[in-house]
Amino acid sequence: PGGQGTPLQRSASVMSPGNVMQLTLEWCKTRTENYANVSVRNFSSSWCDGMAFCALVHSYFPEAFDFAELSPQNPRHNFQLAFTCAERLAHCDPLLDVEDMIIMGNRPDSKCVFTYVQSLFNRLRRLELLTRSVN
Repeated sequence: PGGQGTPLQRSASVMSPGNVMQLTLEWCKTRTENYANVSVRNFSSSWCDGMAFCALVHSYFPEAFDFAELSPQNPRHNFQLAFTCAERLAHCDPLLDVEDMIIMGNRPDSKCVFTYVQSLFNRLRRLELLTRSVN
């Protein structure tokens, strides 16, 4: 009575957008930490040369390509390889375009990168869980 009820609280099972972003970033760091020329610190500059995308895909599909042959100096090839493999092997929709990533240069739009990585996260985690349940 009197409008003095307890304030609404967010359920512990519902994550805030910031928490989802942080969880996804931590997942990316963990999956890519042992890859040369990859240092994931954010959803922008860390992804500008395509190496982080390739490392993420390679961490699930090591037979898809030889990561050691990739170079940060060839971002167009890296983006093409990562996006094509993600679509073919993980059935991840091609939400990012190679040309757009090239045009954005050293500072890709963090919302675009996060959206794609989140989609990739969902697909790869689903594949991982399916593989575990079969084995």
